[in-house]
Amino acid sequence: MDDHVLVRLKVEKNVVSRSCSSCVLRSLCLPGKISHSMLDKIDKLIQVRKHLKAGDALYYVGSPFHGLYAVKSGLMKIESYHEDGKVQVNGFYMKGEIYGFDGIDTHRHLCSSIAIEDSELCLIPFDTIEHKGEDYEPLKHHIYALMSREIGHYHSHMMLLGSAHGEERLASFLLDFSYRMRERGSSANNLILRMTREDIGNYLGMKVETVSRIFTRFQEMGLLEVHNKYIDILDNLKLKELIDHPH
Repeated sequence: MDDHVLVRLKVEKNVVSRSCSSCVLRSLCLPGKISHSMLDKIDKLIQVRKHLKAGDALYYVGSPFHGLYAVKSGLMKIESYHEDGKVQVNGFYMKGEIYGFDGIDTHRHLCSSIAIEDSELCLIPFDTIEHKGEDYEPLKHHIYALMSREIGHYHSHMMLLGSAHGEERLASFLLDFSYRMRERGSSANNLILRMTREDIGNYLGMKVETVSRIFTRFQEMGLLEVHNKYIDILDNLKLKELIDHPH
């Protein structure tokens, strides 16, 4: 491991909180304006927390739907499977993000959820929120807004896969990841991509060799510095230009 990567390695000290009211991710998971009484109700509602090791599954295709999941720490991926056995990565979820909407309709999950690294998740019992809607009105509206955003993101991603070239796809992925890290108070330019290149390629509809080749090209263009999973974004504007003005 070279000196650059050694400098980047840090020991993260995670503050463990057992309630939503004291969680540092509260502003990401919950509605922006929420009363203390509502926070108390949510604290009593969200009691189950799942601890997963890297590679563990939270649920599989066809698993019973128990509720939505908020990522407290770590990184999760969602994947589905084609009839020929091929895996399709549908998304990545980081701390402060809520997912699992695919199981609401049939009460069975349509995808599998796998931990990319050691992760902790909070279970949000959706049925309780639905059946006692008046008691959790702000939270219910917040979840509906997240569902709408999820649909919008899915359509944008399908359009990206259908019309963009490889460089545009990877640039878009990096900028989106950068934005999400900035939302969490982390560096927007010094990224750690803990998912594999194969997972990234699968998500972007590209072969792993193509992903590696484009990373190398971006580095040669002075857009990035690449050290395995450590990515330094050197020129955000040029990355954005690749999306706005493709070759």
